[in-house]
Amino acid sequence: MAALFRGSRNVLLRWNKHVDLAFVSSRSMASKTPVGFVGLGNMGTPMAKNLLKNGYPVIATDVFPGSCKELQDIGAQVVDSPAEVAEKADRIITMLPSSPNVIEVYTGPNGILKKVKKGTLLIDSSTIDPSVSKEMALAAEKMGAVFMDAPVSGGVGAASMAKLTFMVGGVEEEYNAAQELLTCMGANVVYCGQVGTGQAAKICNNMLLAIGMIGTAETMNLGIRLGLDPKLLAKILNMSSGRCWSSDTYNPVPGVMEGVPSANNYQGGFGTTLMAKDLGLAQNTATNTKTPIPLGSLAHQIFRVMCSRGYANKDFSSVFQFLREEEGQ
Repeated sequence: MAALFRGSRNVLLRWNKHVDLAFVSSRSMASKTPVGFVGLGNMGTPMAKNLLKNGYPVIATDVFPGSCKELQDIGAQVVDSPAEVAEKADRIITMLPSSPNVIEVYTGPNGILKKVKKGTLLIDSSTIDPSVSKEMALAAEKMGAVFMDAPVSGGVGAASMAKLTFMVGGVEEEYNAAQELLTCMGANVVYCGQVGTGQAAKICNNMLLAIGMIGTAETMNLGIRLGLDPKLLAKILNMSSGRCWSSDTYNPVPGVMEGVPSANNYQGGFGTTLMAKDLGLAQNTATNTKTPIPLGSLAHQIFRVMCSRGYANKDFSSVFQFLREEEGQ
């Protein structure tokens, strides 16, 4: 009874906000009610699978119907459009490639906001321009829903093992409701601030990741040319001050590590096209804020050139192969 009174008191205290947040907060108490999921690509599919594994019914859709089959086979309900997802679920997660995709899925003719129910919690895990996240949040607010940005770090492997890191931006009072779902898919869930700050954190992380991967690739290539065994060099780097994620967890040199894209002709993982896109977001925000990012800008140029040289669909660690080819090897 006391717990019920506390819940009622929290609802009453928040009743007068611009968005009726009481409806969204009740989702955390609804627990295993259906969760909508839009975008079943390399990241979205394992994320949605982990929701199913945790007992949440999933209602899903994707622009490519064939992408839904794997999830449908293990119990998800598949529908034809984001709008239909919004009719059937009051908690929806989206995982999409770019800003235009997010705008279409939320505000297009068959978009979520065409059928969204009052109080729906919308969590976007795409990596997009922070200004688009803010735009979607305003559009959702007009419909009585709450939008939060929650981009991820960790890649396909972490998505499969539910070890992603989520960077969350949005209404602080709804963080716990979002966290309930995100912890089913990730090992770390961090509240960053208001809408758009999750995207800001993700863009900064990926700029550093790109710079670090290029540096690791250059270092490994130089060491090999100087006669060092690549496994030995990697071992030395990883017990020294040069150690980084790209050297000890995701090494770009074939034969150094197993279970990474470089061991599989750079297939899978995080595509060069997506890295170039994220670096473009970093470049745009740096320009808008008059922030100097000389290494970030160079990294952006390198990955854009790679996209035009046949590396677009390969993992971004293929920058090692690109450098080797550039020197004529």
